[in-house]
Amino acid sequence: MTGRLALVTGGNGGIGTEVCRQLAGAGYRVVTTCMDAEREGIAQWQADLARDGVEVGYVECDVSDFNDCAAMAQRVEEEHGPVDILVNLAGITRDSFLHKMAQEDWKAVVDVNLDSVFNVTRHFIPGMRDRSFGRVINVASVNGQTGQFGQTNYSAAKAGMHGFTMALAKEGARKGVTVNTVSPGYVDTSMTAAIPEDIRTQIVAQIPAGRMAKPEEIARVVVFLALDESGYINGANIPVNGALFCSF
Repeated sequence: MTGRLALVTGGNGGIGTEVCRQLAGAGYRVVTTCMDAEREGIAQWQADLARDGVEVGYVECDVSDFNDCAAMAQRVEEEHGPVDILVNLAGITRDSFLHKMAQEDWKAVVDVNLDSVFNVTRHFIPGMRDRSFGRVINVASVNGQTGQFGQTNYSAAKAGMHGFTMALAKEGARKGVTVNTVSPGYVDTSMTAAIPEDIRTQIVAQIPAGRMAKPEEIARVVVFLALDESGYINGANIPVNGALFCSF
């Protein structure tokens, strides 16, 4: 049981819930961010987890706003202590072909999916360096590796996350700070459940594994990277996509 504090941005989604659950199960203290606790039903979400013996705190924060992230970081450290594990998971989609994409849809996706990684990490990385320990885990996407129709904004942001990972890994390596990316393929969550059935069938048909991932399969990789014993894995991009996209 580590007792280390893990902060998960956007941890109340399908993948995020499992990340919070498994981190807590591995002995980490866990806090998540949300935009609006009442609107997002955080109290009920916490209660559902508590029935399984899982306690997760929360703090409201707009991760696309640098100053809001600074205030959030101060609140987290005052109320919970120093953050040793940071999972950058918050993300949105605003899909459209580029020739039809509104500028605000491009900006919204880049702000939440990519700028947030800087906005949040910037406030915790100094403490990690000072303590000679840190784990930053950026959750990207297979579409950041392959591109996807109608997702120039999302694909660009997720690809940018791994560029951030590789650069920061070099900066933090001698200070005991690792920075890695996890790139899930299609995951069976409420978001993909909302995709029309015929399109879901087409997606699954392209996946050699013959199915979408379960959220807990993504979470296991995140927890593995968070471990003290995973300190020599640094700057990596770990795909979890059922062989949808393979590279070396």
